[in-house]
Amino acid sequence: MKTSIHIENKIRPKASRNGLKYHIKTFGCQMNEHDSEKIAGIFNNDGMTKSDDIDNADVLFVNTCTIRENADDKLYGTLGHLKKWKSLAPNRRLLVGGCAAQKDKELVRERAPWVDVVIGTHNTTEVINLLNQAEDWGPITEIIEETTDIETEIAAVRESSVSAFVTIQIGCNNSCTFCIVPSVRGVEISRRPSDIINEIKGLAHDGVKEITLLGKNVNSYGRDLMINNRRKPYFTELLYKIHDIDGIERIRFTSPHPKDFKIETLKAVADLPKVANQIHIPLQSGSNKILSSMHRG
Repeated sequence: MKTSIHIENKIRPKASRNGLKYHIKTFGCQMNEHDSEKIAGIFNNDGMTKSDDIDNADVLFVNTCTIRENADDKLYGTLGHLKKWKSLAPNRRLLVGGCAAQKDKELVRERAPWVDVVIGTHNTTEVINLLNQAEDWGPITEIIEETTDIETEIAAVRESSVSAFVTIQIGCNNSCTFCIVPSVRGVEISRRPSDIINEIKGLAHDGVKEITLLGKNVNSYGRDLMINNRRKPYFTELLYKIHDIDGIERIRFTSPHPKDFKIETLKAVADLPKVANQIHIPLQSGSNKILSSMHRG
């Protein structure tokens, strides 16, 4: 399902924005940080160059978070401040994406009508096309309610040359009472192991030493994949495969879910020298009753 889509699908030549500068402002988690790296790659491919100074930018992308109420407040406060930035140059373009955009949809431009493009979490590869449409037809909102694919062909622009985020899974199948992630990120979709391994080998070839595997529930990785005679690739097996890649010296992962943390994974953390011997794991309560009420059991 999409909302407020112009039928026109005019795509400008790739070089049309040569010389323009973009800036990306990111709120939230590591997944958002990596999404912003991918968006930077898309902008670079369109001929733009990155600016660390928002005042020098022609295009500004705000990548939003909605995990807490104050994240929403921060978004709309930020957009209020950006009204002046937008008004100082008539050709400046303001784009809003990420989880808050996925949740609020048209409300974003109702509260901040100076926003040119509102895009959700499932269609970031369309950002240039939507920017073109906004320039031709006026402000646009495009939100896709669900996806069956995980974007793998985007060349991310990473901030570090020695460490990198690698997405292994998107979405979440849990229904924790306090968490909005499943409604804005969708159901769990795992990348094929071969795609992950090939990406990490490429990163190692480029000099990356440390990788962080990203997913909303990494230790449920692979449950949706059926390969090799219906054998499922589980997270622990993926750790062993990545550990064998030459050049990679440190492996981290986030975020695991306590109920899905298998003893085999703990053993891998203990036995594999490259896997960091620390675990980022959310422990909301020591009470089984409270955890059950939170749907964390």
